Amino acid sequence: MRFTMILSLLVGSATIRPLLAFRNPATFARSSVALQRRCSTTTTTTSLFQTPATLCDDGTSPFQITTPIYYVNDKPHIGHAYTSTACDVIARFMRLSGRDVFFLSGTDEHGQKVEQSAAAKGVDPQSFVDDVSVNFRDLLKLMNISNDAFVRTTSDQHKEAVQHLWKTLVEKEYIYLGTYEGWYSVRDECFYTEGELVDGKAPTGAEVEWVAKEASYFFKLSAFEDQLLEFYDQNPEFIAPNSRRNEVLSFVKGGLRDLSVSRTSFSWGVPVPGDDDHVMYVWIDALANYISALGYPNDEGGDFSKFWPNSLHVVGKDILRFHAVYWPALLMAADIPLPKRLFAHGWWTKDGEKISKSLGNVVDPVELVEQYGVDQTRFFLMADVSFGSDGDFSTKSFIQKVNVNLANELGNLCQRTLSMVFKNCGKQTPTDVGPFTEADELLLASARGLRERAGTHVASQALHKYTQEMVSMVWDTNKYIDTMEPWALKKTDTARMATVLYVIMEVLRHVAILYQPIIPTSANQILDLLCVPSDERTFAHLTEDYMIQEGVEIPKPMGIFPRIEVEEPVEA
Repeated sequence: MRFTMILSLLVGSATIRPLLAFRNPATFARSSVALQRRCSTTTTTTSLFQTPATLCDDGTSPFQITTPIYYVNDKPHIGHAYTSTACDVIARFMRLSGRDVFFLSGTDEHGQKVEQSAAAKGVDPQSFVDDVSVNFRDLLKLMNISNDAFVRTTSDQHKEAVQHLWKTLVEKEYIYLGTYEGWYSVRDECFYTEGELVDGKAPTGAEVEWVAKEASYFFKLSAFEDQLLEFYDQNPEFIAPNSRRNEVLSFVKGGLRDLSVSRTSFSWGVPVPGDDDHVMYVWIDALANYISALGYPNDEGGDFSKFWPNSLHVVGKDILRFHAVYWPALLMAADIPLPKRLFAHGWWTKDGEKISKSLGNVVDPVELVEQYGVDQTRFFLMADVSFGSDGDFSTKSFIQKVNVNLANELGNLCQRTLSMVFKNCGKQTPTDVGPFTEADELLLASARGLRERAGTHVASQALHKYTQEMVSMVWDTNKYIDTMEPWALKKTDTARMATVLYVIMEVLRHVAILYQPIIPTSANQILDLLCVPSDERTFAHLTEDYMIQEGVEIPKPMGIFPRIEVEEPVEA
């Protein structure tokens, strides 16, 4: 793809020769200099490995990334795995770039829906959430999610933080007592106006019920309409993708009403300070997790001051309003800085149909991992859908993408390259590597530029484009090995064979290091086969100082990605 296009256009061109001069055999003694590590490896220019700066992130500061906290009324599904994996990919990429990262996930454990679900099972709400919360922690472990903290809204620390936030809003006179009458969805934990209902249901399809004149505290959301619109205008990158930003602008410009923030008709929630008849509206409770987990408000030189507000919230589009309107307004009212960015991704369907328990088409991520593997599942989730858009799951597309991109392309490239090295280079990395040709240099230059290309995509949460860069780099390398034919060179030019194999091993080193955020276990298995030391696998090691060393004994190659075999249908 990219490699072959550039190769045909530039090889032999005068425009590329200056770029390749540092590898010209006349100016560079390959074996005596290139593989010697510079003594001053600690002085590597760190700016080369920082995350690219954007309008909402300087690329260097401590960085918080969050999943939404997951509601514990049912077991985890593919949407939970999708959001968690996306955040994990970003968190791992940032850490490998040298950044200090706080990756937060957790469970939302209060509300009327939880109280009803617990009653239906004949248990108290705390016992119910204790049991169900484990399912979500188990999912994170199963999916190899590297979160730094797991917040539970029933914890004392969180409840104290929420009550402090409430008291702050009361002191600033943004909360008052009134009565509420209107439509409410228990499933969505959301109030809706008559005009928002679609065929008598919530816009999400959830059932609604009429709440008749219930005493409630209200948050003065209407006071922040102009302030929010000004903030959106001054921070155009705050909400992404742009289609979601337009939804929020339309909603706010339509006029904001004060928000009911307490209930008296159920008791499973954080008590309102000074009024035990009320519990807080679940979304005030839930949204505060992003700062309670950082130590708010009791933080002196701790995580809250360290990571906030350089925070990226990743959520599903169904909870966009709460994060893009209610949360910023609450923070403005409390004089707390707003997070830097909010990214709302789409929903999953299955075989073109909405996923629902009634249709019996729920996609269980646990079953996917058990049947196909964790890295295979992570790869598919990141590769198959443009991040931010809706996606459709089908077993056929899962198997095809994993078999083509991982088993056939990456796995086969590793296997045939390392098998040739093992059999033809004395079971060690190639020695006496000859000078690089322009074709070699072109492929190596593309590999060296992979970090920058991938980083640009990760910085804008274009995770599908990041994955495409990795797939494209592997495709280019397969094209290179097919063109160079080292199996034929074995009979005619063993020195050139060794050089070609060395080039591929070096490209695979870059690929495996940069694949760690997406397929961490498999990427590290490849690095093990390449004999890359475990402490030389960050992005700071993507320099010539750490190139594949000559004459290092390698293990016998093993398959990394077994093909997923599909039973052929039996014809009658």
